[in-house]
Amino acid sequence: MPDSAPFATSDHPQAAERLRVGGFTRLTTIDYPGELSAVVFCQGCPWRCRYCQNGDLLDTTAVESLIDWADIRAFLRQRVGLLDAVVFSGGEPTVQTALGAAMRETRALGYRIGLHTSGAYPERLRPLLSLIDWVGLDIKALPEDYTALTGLPDSGERAWASLALLLEAGVNLEVRTTLMPDWTPDYLRTLSQRLATKGIRRYVLQACATQRALDPHLPGYSIMPRELVEVVDPTAFEHLDIRGL
Repeated sequence: MPDSAPFATSDHPQAAERLRVGGFTRLTTIDYPGELSAVVFCQGCPWRCRYCQNGDLLDTTAVESLIDWADIRAFLRQRVGLLDAVVFSGGEPTVQTALGAAMRETRALGYRIGLHTSGAYPERLRPLLSLIDWVGLDIKALPEDYTALTGLPDSGERAWASLALLLEAGVNLEVRTTLMPDWTPDYLRTLSQRLATKGIRRYVLQACATQRALDPHLPGYSIMPRELVEVVDPTAFEHLDIRGL
């Protein structure tokens, strides 16, 4: 539903039916570490990140190709004991007020719950924490540099507030950063050191794919990603993963 609606969780038996689903992956081994999972791609996102690869999921009001939650529920009931987890991704899942109800239904079937989020809504994330087993959080940049990436002021403060909330709650957490083509080694060093200082244990660095990027003018790398990641201290994290390089 539109983001202008007030956010609240609901136990009404039909609440989950309102979840707007723009895509569904029936089986994946890479979206929840160590678990066989399905992925629910929630429709809608408030940000317009330059490197976004899921442009078809951005429009909150899109109606074409939506998947009924009832169909996903039926699939998950059939896969009990065969799948371990269900990941809610997007878009930005916390845009939608029906997310909590869908998570509760899924958890009641015995699945672990994963969440991929940009951290855009820390106030909406808080009431979901008791339902979530694992979170993949995008930290896109230092807080003061978010607006150039997302197009919205205060987005950096909100993402880093979500990071603090997840760390305080002790949720199993993976932080991901996409390497922007114009970053310098010093910038990535500063960002990674700040995250390590905050206590991030699992950190993922991934290359910026420009072929399907939302911003068609996104430049190529002036410094190759492999050279960039060399400045990140691998001993600062329990697990450091490099993807797509």
